[in-house]
Amino acid sequence: MRKINLGKSGLPVPTIAVGCMRINTIEKKEAEGLVKTALDLGANFFDHADVYGNGVCESIFADVIGMNSSLREKILIQSKCGIVPGKMFDFSREHILESVEGSLKRLKTDYLDVLLLHRPDGLVEPEEVAEAFGALHAAGKVRYFGVSNQNPRQIQLLQKFLRQPIVANQLQLSITNASMITAGFHVNMSDDTAVGRDGGILDFCRLEDITIQPWSPFQYGFFEGVFLGSPKFPKLNEKINEIAKKYAVSPTAIALAWLLRHPARFQPVTGTMKAERLKECVKAAEITLSREEWYEIFLAAGYVLP
Repeated sequence: MRKINLGKSGLPVPTIAVGCMRINTIEKKEAEGLVKTALDLGANFFDHADVYGNGVCESIFADVIGMNSSLREKILIQSKCGIVPGKMFDFSREHILESVEGSLKRLKTDYLDVLLLHRPDGLVEPEEVAEAFGALHAAGKVRYFGVSNQNPRQIQLLQKFLRQPIVANQLQLSITNASMITAGFHVNMSDDTAVGRDGGILDFCRLEDITIQPWSPFQYGFFEGVFLGSPKFPKLNEKINEIAKKYAVSPTAIALAWLLRHPARFQPVTGTMKAERLKECVKAAEITLSREEWYEIFLAAGYVLP
């Protein structure tokens, strides 16, 4: 598996992360097969959150992987905190510390490699976040820190008070949800695409050496469905299928290869619970699309160059 450095951490990570949000929806035997396949492929970076399955996903993962101290050193675990389901977002010191303790207990580990703040909290007090991060880092419970779904100003506000660098930002990004890319083509124009909706987060993360982790890399809209094979995107699928045939891989691999071709060095987070599809995803790391192929897919998705 090809690797990249995660932000400024200096930590080498697989260029594709294995998302565990739905591991509670499959049988134990399937989950064991998925995790074993991931490890065999070198995809040893696993993405969690305390709210996935209300914590059950973390427990299932620890069970099926057979967590122990020897194995722990061979894998990388990322989790997220900050969502109180159906109630609020909470970046208070108390909530962050309690959430991490819960994740550590469920994952049967003494530390997280990465902790992300999940969904921005409108009442965030960055001094409290800094206290929590400092305590977790000093205790050896979290090695590196990041955020999810945050814009440049939100990150800068946090970073002003943090001693630890923010190394990752997990954001929704796919071929069909690529506004952070398309806005860059329409600078100083009056069309709708020129409207900046994320504060220039793509260029900001590149400037600050923050790794963007695309979530839902196969979805269109906000969990509206998968664009691969969808009749809503005939030209896109025709082009992806054509290029997939050229490289002798699946359309799944090409969809991820499109993201990996970007010089920002993304780390897409897969969501599949099928071992065979995970193999297809990992194939993307072996492919480098040409500039022409990248743009052909971009235009086939319905975007227009000015």
